[in-house]
Amino acid sequence: MADRRTFNVVVLGIGFLFIFTAFTTLGNIEQTVLKSIQNDTFAGSGYHSLGIIYGVFSFSNLLAPTVVAITGPQLTMFLSGILYSGYIAVFITPYTWSLYFTSVLIGMGAAMLWTAQGHFLVDNSDASTINRNTGVFWALLQCSMIFGNLYVYLDWRGKDDITDENRRTMFISLLVVSVIGTLCFLTLRSPQRLEEVISEEESQSLLSKHMIYKQRANSAVKEAKSEFRTILSLLGSKTILLLSCCMAYSGLELSFYSGVYGTCLGSTTLFEDQAKGLIGLSGIVVGVGEIVGGGLFGLVCKNNRFRRTSVVFLGMVVHFVAFYLIFLNIPDDAPVVFSTTSQHRPYLSPSVSIALLCSFLLGLGDSCFNTQLYSILGRVYAEQSAPAFAIFKFIQSICAAVAFFYSGYLLLSWQLLIMVLLGFTGTLCFFMVERMQNSGELQE
Repeated sequence: MADRRTFNVVVLGIGFLFIFTAFTTLGNIEQTVLKSIQNDTFAGSGYHSLGIIYGVFSFSNLLAPTVVAITGPQLTMFLSGILYSGYIAVFITPYTWSLYFTSVLIGMGAAMLWTAQGHFLVDNSDASTINRNTGVFWALLQCSMIFGNLYVYLDWRGKDDITDENRRTMFISLLVVSVIGTLCFLTLRSPQRLEEVISEEESQSLLSKHMIYKQRANSAVKEAKSEFRTILSLLGSKTILLLSCCMAYSGLELSFYSGVYGTCLGSTTLFEDQAKGLIGLSGIVVGVGEIVGGGLFGLVCKNNRFRRTSVVFLGMVVHFVAFYLIFLNIPDDAPVVFSTTSQHRPYLSPSVSIALLCSFLLGLGDSCFNTQLYSILGRVYAEQSAPAFAIFKFIQSICAAVAFFYSGYLLLSWQLLIMVLLGFTGTLCFFMVERMQNSGELQE
């Protein structure tokens, strides 16, 4: 049975690898692709689409546990994968209404997908394998930032403009990848624990399937109400209020490295024919930074000499260096130009090396903040982990949605200034929480 559970974890990771190879790549190039569409009928914005996705995702998290409990994690992940594939298919022949309609659908699907993933991973793990299984899953998932962006780099390198043919070829390929990932969920097998529950239900001949599902639904609704009350109580706690600044910052910088920075590189006129290919190459380097940071801090933080505050402080410094270099290296109007290229000149002559260094630093700094937020929430709220992480994802997603909406209107310097101010405040608040915990003011 251990082999079956290991098989499930690996297939789960491969499914997410394929789906997010497609979706992460799409998010990185979305605004650039939509700006290249030359017709009078399409008026969609990649920033607005991503903002809708994260906004709907944040609120859908409140209902996701109930849906997953009723339908089961495997079916939920399969249906969510179909929604992801549908969103990608829209870009083959885009219309404004279909872009925003599927943005709403994928926002709901994302909440269901990640909630189901957590349930399924736990169902296929025990105390001795949960760390290993989580590591295997996240290692496969992080590789999704490499393969799709490598394709973008190889396909767009040397191209000044993205033609309709380029766009269709790109998104048909991404659609195939996403469909393969979705089909992987059909090969998942029920873990032993679930099979035992099903056999017990089948043995109850007096209960119809309708009654069984009704019982599951009632149980899920009761559990959801209990968790919602817990979430409301935690929202008023001093710890969550302080950490919310750091959570909010993680949402802003998530939107920046996953959608805005690539658009800036593709819009920088002085990169000439390298600009479009740099979008994919930057996504790869961000992924490398995430992988290096996740592995490094996972090992470093096992040593008591390295506290969470040290890693968060490092993340702040790394990001601030990246922001300063981006401010000098990238034109101020790069995120907001309606044509495909920028008009302003940066303070330095744009350098590909500096641009890619900033990509690596963005990924490295993001891993600093996220790994330590997960760590401190898991430590402080060990008995209330699900509501605590739900709050984290809610705040992070709402702030990412807000950032995507203003990214199409604010110059780069203002976006960087907002992140600097919130990043400094979030780091300071994180230090205060850590100090409270060390002094015994927080309940572990």
